[in-house]
Amino acid sequence: MQSHTDLLIDERGVARLTLTEAGSLNILGTAVINSLTAAIQSLSEDPRVRVVILRTSGSKAFIGGADLKEMMGLERVQAKRFISGLRDLCAALQQCKATVVAQMQGWSLGGGLEVAAACDLRVASSKAHFAMPEVRMGIPSVIHAALLPGLIGSGRARWLMLTGEAIDAQTALNWGLVNTVAQDEDLEQETERMVQSLLASEPQALEQQKRLLNAWDQVTLGDSIPASIEAFGDAFDTGEPARAMSAFFARLRA
Repeated sequence: MQSHTDLLIDERGVARLTLTEAGSLNILGTAVINSLTAAIQSLSEDPRVRVVILRTSGSKAFIGGADLKEMMGLERVQAKRFISGLRDLCAALQQCKATVVAQMQGWSLGGGLEVAAACDLRVASSKAHFAMPEVRMGIPSVIHAALLPGLIGSGRARWLMLTGEAIDAQTALNWGLVNTVAQDEDLEQETERMVQSLLASEPQALEQQKRLLNAWDQVTLGDSIPASIEAFGDAFDTGEPARAMSAFFARLRA
């Protein structure tokens, strides 16, 4: 694995991908972005992997945003190249065949919150905070900030991105920005609980469901339903429905 990432894959197919050596706030510079993107793409191609837990080092931040020191000296063409790299990281998370769970502590700022939004599920520490402060740095929130209105509603997304103000973990939970909140000491346990819920699903069905959810975000209801019918038929080609349903009735009879 490249620098800036540490990877462990257990016998269940759960990959723990940890961002390392990115400063105390886990800042996204070009080298860090490229390392994370390559790691996610590699995991997506690994048939063993069913779930990816995206974690970061330390307790101060999940990801404290994009590297302001690097961006300060950029001109237009370089700036577009930089943000395109962050776009590619977020896209890799969305397109990863495995379900990606963000384990979030401390601060999630700007590009860091976009990375979290591109994950499938989010578990946060009760001490976590979230903000989109780009406008205070003279730039708009872009790329996968576009996911936020769908997650929390247009009004709340507008407030976050226009004011740059921060919200706490309980507010994030109430808004639907994160799926669950745990005390710091219970964050690993809560993440594991979510992983176990995911592993209870049939592997190919879980992969199919993620693809459908991504597709539904892009198209109208009228287009989503026919695609869903095709996916439903595809599921029966895998043999998973017969196995899972037979096991269900066996448990009822037990």
